[in-house]
Amino acid sequence: MKGFLTVVEKVIKFMEIVAGVALTFIILITTADVLLRAFGYPILGTYEIVAIAGGVVIGFVTPITSWRRGHVYVDFLTAKFGRGKKVIDAVTRVVAIAILLVVGSSAMKIAGDLRRAGEVSATIELPLYPVAYAIGASLFILSVVVFCDILKIKEGTYE
Repeated sequence: MKGFLTVVEKVIKFMEIVAGVALTFIILITTADVLLRAFGYPILGTYEIVAIAGGVVIGFVTPITSWRRGHVYVDFLTAKFGRGKKVIDAVTRVVAIAILLVVGSSAMKIAGDLRRAGEVSATIELPLYPVAYAIGASLFILSVVVFCDILKIKEGTYE
């Protein structure tokens, strides 16, 4: 089981690096656009590029945030349950996995629809489907991270 957790952690750390590169790119292109705009030479499609890269950032950083438990987590109610807290934690993770799988499947379907329709961004005509596929894949990976939470709950290393 430790090997599985290690592989998952490596995958999501790689995704974190991709998100960091995308965020750095957003900062650089926005700064360049503002500076060049002052001289009358704005970068065409900056808004579209930033929006697409923002989708990559959000999608790719969510699994590592969940892994590190960096999200807002309110457990004041379940803290009083003692041993029952583990059961509640596991059940809520199962529900989360089901939701993530449904939403991830929907994102993949939308991506396929975008690809078949040839949908592109309005100004610079970047294809939109790769980002939808990436977000769908990140939701599937997030479901694996949540499954890892269940494994950690079972072995007592979740807290």
